[in-house]
Amino acid sequence: MFFDPALPPDPLGPESADDAESRDRAACDAPDTLDHLIEIADMATMQAAQRLIGADALRREAVADAARYGRALTEVVERSVRLEIAAALRITEGEAGGMLAMGEALVGRYPTVLDSFASARMTERHAHSLVEALDAVEPEFHAQLVPAAIGLAETQPVGTFRRKLRALIDTVRAATLTERHEEAVRRRRVVLQPDQDAMTWVMTLMPAVEAQAIWARATAIAKVILGREGETRTLDQIRADVIADLLIEGDTELLPPDARGIRATVAVTVPVLALLDHAPEGTEPAVVEGVGPIPIERARELCGAADGWMRVLTHPETGMVLSVGRDRYRPPPGLRRLVKWRADRCMAPGCGIPASRCEIDHRVAWEEGGQTSLGNLNPFCTGHHAMKHHGGWVIRDVGGSYGAVEWISPAGRHYVVEPERRVPMFRTVPDDGPPPF
Repeated sequence: MFFDPALPPDPLGPESADDAESRDRAACDAPDTLDHLIEIADMATMQAAQRLIGADALRREAVADAARYGRALTEVVERSVRLEIAAALRITEGEAGGMLAMGEALVGRYPTVLDSFASARMTERHAHSLVEALDAVEPEFHAQLVPAAIGLAETQPVGTFRRKLRALIDTVRAATLTERHEEAVRRRRVVLQPDQDAMTWVMTLMPAVEAQAIWARATAIAKVILGREGETRTLDQIRADVIADLLIEGDTELLPPDARGIRATVAVTVPVLALLDHAPEGTEPAVVEGVGPIPIERARELCGAADGWMRVLTHPETGMVLSVGRDRYRPPPGLRRLVKWRADRCMAPGCGIPASRCEIDHRVAWEEGGQTSLGNLNPFCTGHHAMKHHGGWVIRDVGGSYGAVEWISPAGRHYVVEPERRVPMFRTVPDDGPPPF
């Protein structure tokens, strides 16, 4: 402590170490700028909910008044309300109509969603995404979906919430997936849509598994060609040329030698119980990476003897991986595939960029002794990879979490990001200990 003899002595005496620690702790606990920003955002969310409640109340009052006076033209009355809201708020009638539709959905069909929204436990974007998703699902599934969906909305960033909500809906609707897929397959077709400057779109409606395989193979071939010396085309241009060459000529001899023989590789994740003839109710559906749920009959086919598929079996209760088809794995490519499969997305808070487009990062840097192992590898998109190394954030492993990472911001806030899938963790057992399971 600096002492100036010209200053009068402190009547309270010198500050003790305990007093200094208490003062520092109070300063850390005091609201900061980010706390105020969160408070403002919560207030805006609550006001947005009240705006929708008010719009629905206005609609209900207008319809009730019309009925009282014998006016049965409900559509005309609602159009009038829409126009009045648009004029009063200086917005378009389309926006006003969206407010009315959202208000009616929340007040009339999803009151528990409205309660969470109005209390700022979920954001306005969460509420809109949730209502849109629920409206697209058969009403008989709503009772199963709504409580779990609200729990996701109250805890997950918007992008992660949308993905998890989609997975939740797919799981609940899995019992009818086979019938719906069979009906959808009958609609497969090819459509030509002319574009400008002597160009045309060729659009094919086909099963998603085959579409994903076509895209994967064309992309893999295009990347090989892109890396050749003197190549000036973009990846998109090469991919379009590859597909055209294969469809028109059907001969891979037209490709450069190092681009021949490439086959599509797609990961198929199948819960073990789903392979049974009579899978228990509530069993998660089989999922193709980049596609989503597929009928279990197709999953059984792919898990049988089909080449080009990474078959992943998971434990029915824990979701742990039981098999990843290790005969197909040659590190380092196999390890990269497993790292990306586990995460599915960039492992930064709220990022939705697919892991297939991410860079693999050593959490503990190689030059600092970090290992090239599953427990030390995570996929990050280019931007978040740079943020991790140069943005002042600290990234650390969450022990015993099967791959979760914790981001600590420069402001000292903690954000945990869970991988989409679990990979089992193995521990060594002492010589005198019990045998491993």
